[in-house]
Amino acid sequence: MKLAVVLFNLGGPDRPEAVRPFLYNLFKDPAIIALPAMLRLPAASLISRRREALARASYELIGGASPLLSETEAQARALAETLAALAPDFEAKVFIAMRYWAPRAAETAREVAAFAPGEIVLLPLYPQFSTTTTASSLKDWRRAYKGPGRSREICCYPTTRGLAGAHAEAIRETWKTAGKPSNMRLLFSAHGLPQKVVAAGDPYRAQVEATAAAIAAELPELPDRRVCFQSRVGPLRWLEPATDAEIRQAGAEGKGVIVAPIAFVSEHVETLVELDRDYAKVAAEAGCAPYLRTPTPGVRPAFIADLAEAVLVSLGRIGGPGPYGPWLCPAGLAKCACRPEGSSETGGVHAAAHDGGGGVP
Repeated sequence: MKLAVVLFNLGGPDRPEAVRPFLYNLFKDPAIIALPAMLRLPAASLISRRREALARASYELIGGASPLLSETEAQARALAETLAALAPDFEAKVFIAMRYWAPRAAETAREVAAFAPGEIVLLPLYPQFSTTTTASSLKDWRRAYKGPGRSREICCYPTTRGLAGAHAEAIRETWKTAGKPSNMRLLFSAHGLPQKVVAAGDPYRAQVEATAAAIAAELPELPDRRVCFQSRVGPLRWLEPATDAEIRQAGAEGKGVIVAPIAFVSEHVETLVELDRDYAKVAAEAGCAPYLRTPTPGVRPAFIADLAEAVLVSLGRIGGPGPYGPWLCPAGLAKCACRPEGSSETGGVHAAAHDGGGGVP
């Protein structure tokens, strides 16, 4: 049986000239700017022009391009090796589809169709579900894929053992390498969203807080911890508290911080520039020392094992609740992907199945 696993992520510009079109692709997504196309497309063009210089400068600090694709390729190789060991009867191949830059869904869809799989598992590299990330990527894929195979979608995995374990391991290693400094505050930093997105029922914040709780349970030696949000852009009010504000607060209290980027599984501009440079400067100015930042899960075995387990559970090859997780969105989060439209029931982490052709499950 041929098995195609498609990993989804946002993507990033692969050269300086790609920065502006990458930004345009991002801001023209109706999941990002909820306006009619006649207003959204001109707005996307204007925003991408205005933000190009600043974004280019950030990418120049890390070599002129995003490392996200190479990081995701390493995860794809590690996942393929793990699946080969766990399910040798499958001819498994792992593909990558980026939302806003190459390789995009249409290109990857052609490659998957040419592979002619019997089974397809769609696996977003966003542990916490949001309409702006997971839902947008899966919708893009359904539009693009017209080939053979039965498809199953992994919705989210905010509290799984491997994800929490990989983050806890990285935090503990970072703290120990620094000499186990005392009087430290652990900041679980996640990419922010406009508050109105969450107010409309998006479960992202609840799932971020659940991830933080799962990691914290493994780190009793670091009891002072808070959840915060980074990467705010534009005039809207975003999720709070902001990471930079929490760093300043820690400095005012005479504390150092360990910043753990718990919504990212790969290094990219938000970790390598925003956290490592911009917020390190904020910490220095605020007298917050030491300022430590933990690496993302990357190819840590615990995290790759999580991804492999998600694939095999979704295929029914191994037992598992939920069918993967389990994680239940609190009541009132109407945009939870596991809750039927209009239902008030609590939904679970799901791996929906449907036949090829990109139909909605």
